[in-house]
Amino acid sequence: MTKLKIGICGGGIGGLCAALALRRQGHEAVVFERAKQFLRIGADVNLTPNAVRALDRLGVGEVLRETAARPTHRISRTWDTGEETSRLPMSEAAEQRYGAPQLTIHRGDLLTALEASLPQEAIRLGKQAERIEDGEPMRIHFADGSHEDVDLVVGGDGIHSAVRRELFGADRPEFTGLVSYRAVVPRSAVPEVENLDAFTKWWGPTPDVQVVVFPLTRGEEVFVFATTPQDDWRDESWTLPGDVEELREVYKDFHPNVRALLAACDSVTKSALYVREPMSRWSVGHATLLGDAAHPMVPFMAQGACMAIEDAVVLSRCLEGVGRDDLTLALERYEQARKERTAQVQRGSRANDWLKGEGNADWVYGYDAWGLELP
Repeated sequence: MTKLKIGICGGGIGGLCAALALRRQGHEAVVFERAKQFLRIGADVNLTPNAVRALDRLGVGEVLRETAARPTHRISRTWDTGEETSRLPMSEAAEQRYGAPQLTIHRGDLLTALEASLPQEAIRLGKQAERIEDGEPMRIHFADGSHEDVDLVVGGDGIHSAVRRELFGADRPEFTGLVSYRAVVPRSAVPEVENLDAFTKWWGPTPDVQVVVFPLTRGEEVFVFATTPQDDWRDESWTLPGDVEELREVYKDFHPNVRALLAACDSVTKSALYVREPMSRWSVGHATLLGDAAHPMVPFMAQGACMAIEDAVVLSRCLEGVGRDDLTLALERYEQARKERTAQVQRGSRANDWLKGEGNADWVYGYDAWGLELP
């Protein structure tokens, strides 16, 4: 069996999924993660059926179901009256239609499940990639002064990717003028709020103002995501603290259900939202990108993690049985298989009108990364 040594920079969702998928193809895939330990940071990951089906084939689906919530519907509602403008059945209906349900889960639980599926030698912590040296083999230089020689470099190191910068130079993101808030509320704190088992998007008086609510942790917690225009906050990080009182003030005219959720928030994080145009290519030599490093997107379709998971599976399929001599062609196939779809989701997320009214979600939820016909 042909065996490549593959260095994956970044131990997030896409990087760990790629390591798991590539090792199943017989390659020696190793994740280099800058953190010295995996911490339970962040909160939500929305895994729609296209991602859950991919994770099921990676062997982690059952573990995820132990801690995830399983939304019953995807609902759109008007910000003040609460009028429903669309309702899409999920749960059993999604399983029957797409072969998998939607799962909403704490990011830490997903990372733990992926980490536990990999052997200890497949993850090296405290390794921050700083420079990529082209050649055969490729050489990854780390911040601690060490380096690693590999056949292929995969940049799964997120929205501020060092690998992307090395391959293509610094990116120039465009500030949307929007900030996002994220918070988690115990379900027991809001017994008066309805539809807490559903994924609900409250569409505001303008497209830029919205509140998204969905269950976490077997339905014991409720995740709240909200956006609003604000030009004086430019920090792009989902771990920076925000102001709960500011959050409540912004949405003070929303439906009572929304106000009740925000009243129950003890803390909130805040981040500026930036957009990037789809890249014309992802690969240089024997190095490529996946996930947010390749196609960062605003979260209005809740597909960022899902696209990274799809990338990981398709990349592994394109590298099945591939040796060094065939790497360039394999990476071209990977890009051809993925760029159009991810660009469509990037642009759809930016438009922020998906499923505001009745619509068909098949083109997103029905995608099968394992069964896709490769170019």
